[in-house]
Amino acid sequence: MTTVDSGLDPAPSAFEGERLMAPQPKPAGRSRRLGGGFTPYTLLTPAIIVLALITGWPLVQLIITSFQEFGRAQVFGAPPAWVWFENYANVLTDPVFYGVLGRTLVFSAACVVITMLAGTLIALMMMRLPKGFRLLISVGMLLAWAMPALTATVVWGWMFDTAYGVVNYVLVNWFGMEEYFQHSWLIDPLSFFLVAGIIIVWGAVPFAAFTLYAGLTQVPDEVLEAAQLDGAGGFKRFRLIIFPYLKPIFLIVTILQIIWDLRVFTQIFALQDIGGIRALTNTLGVYIYQTSIAGGDFGQGGAIAVITAILLMSISIYYVRQVTKEEEL
Repeated sequence: MTTVDSGLDPAPSAFEGERLMAPQPKPAGRSRRLGGGFTPYTLLTPAIIVLALITGWPLVQLIITSFQEFGRAQVFGAPPAWVWFENYANVLTDPVFYGVLGRTLVFSAACVVITMLAGTLIALMMMRLPKGFRLLISVGMLLAWAMPALTATVVWGWMFDTAYGVVNYVLVNWFGMEEYFQHSWLIDPLSFFLVAGIIIVWGAVPFAAFTLYAGLTQVPDEVLEAAQLDGAGGFKRFRLIIFPYLKPIFLIVTILQIIWDLRVFTQIFALQDIGGIRALTNTLGVYIYQTSIAGGDFGQGGAIAVITAILLMSISIYYVRQVTKEEEL
C-alpha cells in the first residue's frame, strides 16, 4: 500500500518547546474613552454633590480656619481675626512639629513594611493550607479585623499592664526574665511605639492578607508548575512570577496602608491615656487634636491639618496615577 506524502510537516504540539513565563507589560496604547455621552456624568452628579457637601465643605472651612486666629473666644461667638499665613509660619518654624512629623513617618513606615511582609506570608501560607485550617485562619483574621480599634487598644493595654499584664507574667515566670517584673511598657517611648505598632499591625494584616490571597488565586497554576519544573525555588517563583502578576495589588494595598498609618489616631491616643507620655509619643493625628481641641488654638491646628492633608493628597495622587496607568495598558 502506497503512503501519500502530503509534503506538510506534522503540526507541532501546543506546548512543544513553549516556555511559560510571567506576563510581560502590554505596550501603552490609547486610553479607552467612556461611552454613553452625558449619561454617566448625569448619573454621577448626585454622588458628586453629596461628596462635595460632606467632604468638600468641611475642607473649605478647615482651610479658612487655618488662615485665622481662632481660639476659644471665637468658639463662643467672638469674630476671628485674619492672620493669613502666620499659622503656617508658626507651624513650619516649630521644632516640635518636625519632631512629631519625623516620628510619624518612621513609625508609619515600620508599620507598613511589617504589615505587608506579614500579609504576604499569611496569604502564601493560606494557598498551601488544607481547607479546614484555611477557614480557621480566615475566621481568626476576620475577628481581628472586625474588632473596633479602641476595644483592641484597651485589650492590648491590659495585656501589657505593669502589674497584671499577661506579657510581664509570661516573661518573668516562663522565661525567667526578672527584669520584666512590673515592667512599664508605655513609659519609654520606644516600647510605647512597639506596643502601638503591634496593635496597628494586628488590625491591618487581615486586609492585606485577604487582598493578596484573592490575587494569588488568580495566578495560573500552569505557570508556577512550569517554573518549578525548570528548577525555580519558592523565592524565585515569587520574584519572577507571582510578584509581576500581583504588582498592581501590592501597589494599591501598600499606598492605602501608608495613608491609614499616617493618620492613625485612636490607638496612640488611647495608649497615652493608659500610661504613655504625650509629649514624647504624639503622632500627627494626636498632635492636631492636642493643638486644636485640647489646646484651644484651632487656627494653628487647622494649619497642621492642612499640611497633613497635602501630604496625604500627594500620596493619593500618586496612587490614582498608578491605577490610571494600569487601566490604560
